Amino acid sequence: MQEVHHSFFHRSKSCPFSGENALKIDYKDVKLLSRYISERGKMVPSRISFVSAKKQRELSKAIKRARFLALLPYVSGVED
Repeated sequence: MQEVHHSFFHRSKSCPFSGENALKIDYKDVKLLSRYISERGKMVPSRISFVSAKKQRELSKAIKRARFLALLPYVSGVED
């Protein structure tokens, strides 16, 4: 059988929170967290944001904490 290489599975971008001088995930950093929330108020999946699985869990915890403390909205004001 012929081997097929899919560019779809290739991860060229690295996680913005991994490595040295990487960004720190902090629930108080609303500006940073809002970059990982869609305009609907949903968390952007890691396959789109290129965040590693470990850091995605930290990010989701920080977003949930920020929402709980009313620093971020649970949903945005988009009405259908």
